[in-house]
Amino acid sequence: MFIVLYACLISAPATCREEKLSFSMEASAPMTCMMSSQQAIAQWSESHPQWQIGRWKCVAADRLMRDI
Repeated sequence: MFIVLYACLISAPATCREEKLSFSMEASAPMTCMMSSQQAIAQWSESHPQWQIGRWKCVAADRLMRDI
């Protein structure tokens, strides 16, 4: 499972990027990921204080690799 974040710079809101975080819930239900991923998102946010997360979603690893 991956958490896909869409984050924008606080100082330049038009500058945005997509981040993919590996999440250790293989073959997990998307709802379980949505509820359990908040800690990983908070950790990313703390280590990237200049970025503001606008939205995020959980994506299965096989689906993410297909989209690349």
